Amino acid sequence: MSSSVLILCWAMLVWSLGASVFASPGSRRSLLREISDASGGGAVAVAGDEKRDYAVDLNATDFDVVLKETPATYAIVEFFAHWCPACRNYKPQYEKVARLFNGADAIHPGHVLMTRVDCALGLNSNLCDKFSVGHYPMLFWGPPKKFVGGSWNPNQEKGDIISIDNGRTATLLLDWINKQLGSSYGLDDEKYENEHIETSTADLEQIARAIYDVEEATSTAFDIILGHKMIKSETKASLITFLQLLVAHHPSRRCRKGSGEILVIFDDICSSEALSKNKDETVDCTKKGVLGQYQICGKEVPRGNWMFCHGSMNDTRGFSCGLWVLLHSLSVRVEDGESEMAFKATCDFIHNFFLCDECREHFHEMCSSVSSPLKTARDYVLWLWKAHNNVNDRLMKQEASLGTGDPKFPKVIWPPKQLCPSCYLRQSKNGDGNNRIKWDHNEVFKFLVSYYGKTLVTLDKDKELLVGDGDKATSEDLVASANMVAVPVGAAFAIGVASCTFGALACFWRSRQKTRKPKESWKDYRANALAVK
Repeated sequence: MSSSVLILCWAMLVWSLGASVFASPGSRRSLLREISDASGGGAVAVAGDEKRDYAVDLNATDFDVVLKETPATYAIVEFFAHWCPACRNYKPQYEKVARLFNGADAIHPGHVLMTRVDCALGLNSNLCDKFSVGHYPMLFWGPPKKFVGGSWNPNQEKGDIISIDNGRTATLLLDWINKQLGSSYGLDDEKYENEHIETSTADLEQIARAIYDVEEATSTAFDIILGHKMIKSETKASLITFLQLLVAHHPSRRCRKGSGEILVIFDDICSSEALSKNKDETVDCTKKGVLGQYQICGKEVPRGNWMFCHGSMNDTRGFSCGLWVLLHSLSVRVEDGESEMAFKATCDFIHNFFLCDECREHFHEMCSSVSSPLKTARDYVLWLWKAHNNVNDRLMKQEASLGTGDPKFPKVIWPPKQLCPSCYLRQSKNGDGNNRIKWDHNEVFKFLVSYYGKTLVTLDKDKELLVGDGDKATSEDLVASANMVAVPVGAAFAIGVASCTFGALACFWRSRQKTRKPKESWKDYRANALAVK
């Protein structure tokens, strides 16, 4: 009897180990490593202590997709063979560098995506042949997009894809990368403590990365609204108006598409009747409901990290920085006839949906201080710029006294002189030792339109953003925010109408709400909107 029990227990143990092995690649690696270490007389690995792989393993099926989608400026592809001893010995060296650039905890995110392809797998044979892989390991450098559908030949003239000949150690590889980037990164750099993190927001090249932060901020804001159940009868109208603003003028094509899709179904899902009576149906307007199934900027967003808005400390910059960039990028895209509506949409959105009480109230005070309508787009752009500097000035003093600011990214009056010297007419110190600046508002306006308009996306023109299931968005798509895209019919209607008549549509919606019948659907609304148009 006891032997039967032992056999049964042994069988169950083997079965459970087998189930664990096949549960996931990560668990399989952990378990095999533990067994290997134990059998070799070494210490058994403890869960959580296993060294993670930072480099991204690619194959022929996802090579183009990953390199097309990455926000990184450059990519390194290592072609290797898993049976190659030199490749196995080189992997720790490669990983030391990949740790700096890859993953949500990257020390220097957004610069380089480090990947590898196993040429010993038959699946990758054609891919390795396209890059003339003649020995292992071989490393290539270039803009990610250039690898998509690309190739390399040792006899070709110098092109965008470069073979890295001197990267056989982590030190040599990082030195090679530093020469390409003009950087001074070190292998010992640590997150939030290193001295190499980029601190110059005055670098025009940096704003190109902000397009990803604008998407991240948009998605994060929408998640916060749903997660905190903030859609109520008194806030619904302001959210719809802001969605209309996003549909018409968001710099990212896929965010315009997602906002349009949400706008089309919004009134049916979050009905005024249910919201006013606090019925159970309002769960549809939360993260767990129907609305939570919609991803406003596509399934790849949020990514969980920041590029332009990456802080040197875990609790600085990030979402607040991304939200400011979003608001500025919207402001420079509205037209004169839309400026007042865009101003009100922004003020109402922050007042109703920004969770920081003090920040929200301060922003509301700045909005309430505007006594006359903002008649032109220039008025709105400059008002938002002044409001942002007002906030920076206030926080600058608080953070200086409390020591809570980001030491690498201190608050400044913006734009700094080195970024826009023509914006400054005169600069002096007042009695308190603070800067007094006389601005050339015409130059400031021109700078803002360029910086948050064309510069935000065109410096990143080699990137391609996936719009949805295979649709591509180029830099032209990002700039031309008034163009409709290939989306479902209802969303296309929402985008088209909002792009052409954002202000009129918002006013029409409000007027319709006063007289609409309880059962009127968005289908009826769209038909009426077309009739009015």
